[in-house]
Amino acid sequence: MERKHGLDTYKRLKKQHPAYFQAVETLGAVVRQAGPLDERSLQLIQLAAAAAVHSEGAVHSHTRRALEAGATPEQIHHALLALTSTIGFPTVVAALSWAGDVLDGDE
Repeated sequence: MERKHGLDTYKRLKKQHPAYFQAVETLGAVVRQAGPLDERSLQLIQLAAAAAVHSEGAVHSHTRRALEAGATPEQIHHALLALTSTIGFPTVVAALSWAGDVLDGDE
């Protein structure tokens, strides 16, 4: 229920503020092209950042995007496990659970 509510909110806001969302999407595209990192690496970095700020929706999104960019489930798990000494065990476990929602097809 909570996952669907978050997605509904996102879709509603995107419909209400299309110029804002276009600007955010353009910024994201510019940043991705600003350096030498490939899309898979960028998505794993953004997944890690989403985990660090405890954003379930962003973990879902960047797990999907990392998969689309060619990351394997094992790479996604490793990227999250690698955060343990930085963001703590409980936060990593939560992020693994949220990524699992996508990896297991429950999201």
